[in-house]
Amino acid sequence: MNDANLIRMAHQIADFYAPYTEAEAIEGVAVHIRKFWDPGMRDRLIALSQTPDAGLSPTIAAAIKRLIALS
Repeated sequence: MNDANLIRMAHQIADFYAPYTEAEAIEGVAVHIRKFWDPGMRDRLIALSQTPDAGLSPTIAAAIKRLIALS
């Protein structure tokens, strides 16, 4: 899977959680990615988050930090 698709998918998950509080959205995105994405996809998204111009929303960036903490 290419980087653009991973980012698009992460944003779709974040969009689902948009009506929730910020904390719930961050937790929801992190848990979803941990449960349903294969390790290679998760690792690539984490690597992309280290790139300043990756285009990740603040919710996704925070969810990735939470995801790392859950690991």
